[in-house]
Amino acid sequence: MTQRILMRRMPGHRPLLLDLFCCAGGAATGYHRAGFDVVGVDIVDRPNYPFRFVRADALEYLAALIASGEIRRFAAVHTSPPCQAGCALTIGTNKSRGWGRDHVQLIPGLRTLLDATGLLYVIEQPNGKAPVRRDVWLCGEMFGLGVLRHRNFELGRWTVPQPAHPKHRGYVRGYRHGVYRDGPYVAPYGAGGGKATVSEMQQAMGITWTDVREELTEAIPPAFSEHIGRALLTAIRPVEVAA
Repeated sequence: MTQRILMRRMPGHRPLLLDLFCCAGGAATGYHRAGFDVVGVDIVDRPNYPFRFVRADALEYLAALIASGEIRRFAAVHTSPPCQAGCALTIGTNKSRGWGRDHVQLIPGLRTLLDATGLLYVIEQPNGKAPVRRDVWLCGEMFGLGVLRHRNFELGRWTVPQPAHPKHRGYVRGYRHGVYRDGPYVAPYGAGGGKATVSEMQQAMGITWTDVREELTEAIPPAFSEHIGRALLTAIRPVEVAA
């Protein structure tokens, strides 16, 4: 194992990133484009995931990596824990109308494990009341995308400058409060009411390797994680290999 650990840190080798709660690989693809090799973990089988995949409970898998020392194979960790416990839709419209169900908030326990890894890490969440720091937040308009998909990122042990937020070019297409508006952005969630079709979501987010609606609605555009990943690469200190 020692040789494998050192090889991941040698010049010319791509650092290895652990992608927890990976879904279909929107975040992973961006990190890969930025220069990482990626291993994804999800509790549900994800045959469309474009990189090495492990089916497992993310928190249990991370705890096992820490206990065994295998976590040292990785240079960083990205996490996109389920957002239902704190996202704006769940705590807003759904709650006011009595829809949905109670959701477990995984982030405090996840953060404890991430701190125990000693690695640089990212926790990604949508807008809402999830207990994450808003160290940097991204919007599709920053990258010329056809979605807004605002996302917050908590950065563990490292920082990245906040990009300027360009003015939105118009509305998100669809109905809101009973009023239909057209616009340059599509809504990559739900169905009906002018929301995006599968092909529109693929084009708007730059995700072509899955046509599963549920996977697309949960994904972040690869442009987001490519931006984060390029900064993360510069934040990782090279480890000297003993002669």
